Amino acid sequence: MSTLAVRKAAPAAGTTPGTAQGPPLRRRIAFVPTITLLLGAAYCLLPVAWVVVAATKSGRELFSTFTFLPGTGFTGNLAELSAYRDGVYWRWMGNSALYAGLGALLSTAVSALGGYALAVYRFRGRETLFNVLLAGVLMPPVILAVPQYLLLAQADLTDSRLSVLLPQILSPYGVYLARIYAAAAVPADVVEAGRMDGAGEWRIFTRIALPMMLPGLVTVFLFQFVAVWNNFLLPYIMLSDDEKFPITLGLHTLLEQGANTPALYTLVITGAFLAVFPLVALFLVVQRFWSLDLLSGAVKS
Repeated sequence: MSTLAVRKAAPAAGTTPGTAQGPPLRRRIAFVPTITLLLGAAYCLLPVAWVVVAATKSGRELFSTFTFLPGTGFTGNLAELSAYRDGVYWRWMGNSALYAGLGALLSTAVSALGGYALAVYRFRGRETLFNVLLAGVLMPPVILAVPQYLLLAQADLTDSRLSVLLPQILSPYGVYLARIYAAAAVPADVVEAGRMDGAGEWRIFTRIALPMMLPGLVTVFLFQFVAVWNNFLLPYIMLSDDEKFPITLGLHTLLEQGANTPALYTLVITGAFLAVFPLVALFLVVQRFWSLDLLSGAVKS
């Protein structure tokens, strides 16, 4: 009587019997996204680390010590920066806060109204208007800067704070985001229910739609604030009085003077380091508010 013998395949050389053998190629490929992210993080964070370390160095240490070796001159740099031209740096910071804060608020309000109207109402030319706004999103700011200067020059508004604020109020990208978010967050049934209860269009917008749109509007505010805070080209074209400069343009003038006065380089680096703090603080506050608002649900009474 014959028997059938079932033989098990012998494990490969250099492996442990009884363990699963995954494809080596798949394991190697899994490391590629991680390495790519690490390289991208290093590319973004190394300049920030350099600014943080360089802000602690005095003028002598900046050019004579190792790049990432902390110095001992941060307090001196801060005192010199505050004393430079009777504290003009802090006036630049105040101007940036005004331009970015008020500009972002006005831009968010206009984006909320425009996005809600484009999402809820049906009227002739709605899609054409929305496509024009999309074209504005794709338009580089440098193309619009000179026409904006000519228009404001005709109104005698150049070299004024309004010349920096007014062009920032209408943000095509903000209107686009508000329209997309309103279409997703504001149900048509809720709007119709408000109309049936006798509420006017403005009350429906402020009491019903606006709370639903709030997380998206917070994002619009954050994007617009950062864009205005970092804007350099528009103030550079519009302003000539350095008392009205934002922080970006003020640091640029210091950097130009540093070519003849190397001692100003430490002030530029310290000023750039301090200019990051308002953006970081705003992001932390807005991110917390945004997360809590998303968790609280879409419909609010």
